[in-house]
Amino acid sequence: MKIGVWLYGWATIITGILDIIWGDFEASHQPIDTLVKHVPGQQVLAYLAGLWLIAAGLAILWRRTERIGAAASALIYLIFALLWLPRFYTATHTFGLKVGVLIFVLGGVAAQVMFIAPAAFVYATTESPDSVWRERAAVAGRWMLGLPPVTFGLGHLINLSAYGRFVPHWVPFPYFWVVLTGIAFLLAGLAIVTGIQDVLAATLLALMLLVFEFTVEIPPVFVRVHSQPAWGGAVYNLTAIGACWIFVKFALSRRQEDVRTSGVSEQGTISRLGSVQV
Repeated sequence: MKIGVWLYGWATIITGILDIIWGDFEASHQPIDTLVKHVPGQQVLAYLAGLWLIAAGLAILWRRTERIGAAASALIYLIFALLWLPRFYTATHTFGLKVGVLIFVLGGVAAQVMFIAPAAFVYATTESPDSVWRERAAVAGRWMLGLPPVTFGLGHLINLSAYGRFVPHWVPFPYFWVVLTGIAFLLAGLAIVTGIQDVLAATLLALMLLVFEFTVEIPPVFVRVHSQPAWGGAVYNLTAIGACWIFVKFALSRRQEDVRTSGVSEQGTISRLGSVQV
């Protein structure tokens, strides 16, 4: 999982650096002011969150502190996910109780939950093979990684006009691409959750996010250099790619382990049968 961990770790570090540079939370993914505008001590809290993200990202890059860094990353991203929950009230109060509004807020929660998944995979990788919690962590990580793309896909299909604005102006038929990517998100998420072609789905999901990075996320950074949300969107995408790649390598290593285990078991069975025949 080295490549995925490095990408995830460095993206987490950069997220923390952005919070410190701006002295504020990135509103698109860290909505601290959902209920109260200008939270007392918000700048100090942003600095603390930034330092936490940097420390967590650095820790996950080294094997000795990998589990600590993964847990610390999961904790801060869980807090960001919880910050979205009040929007179920504020958003529906402002825009009405509509499916599109609920899916939008759910997508915000899911976007942060997706970053908790790597902690489960790191734990499952470093835990002893006979541990009950190892398998539970793997299952939890699979669901935390798989369900968010499902919500993203639903958001694309339900809020066509909103997501159509993110399609680059030079790309023809914007709604077609919104629907296509929405279906791709749905299929990828379902595949990861069910385990049916999950490795292929996660790989293609990471590739699609990489295309988004160069076509949708990076260009605004050059146009709005002093915009924290523009930078935050680009870095978020890199973190998501890292999370997907961590799962790909984790799933492949588990399958190789299962093959080795089944091979040893078969050899033992053959040896016992041979002894009985003799």
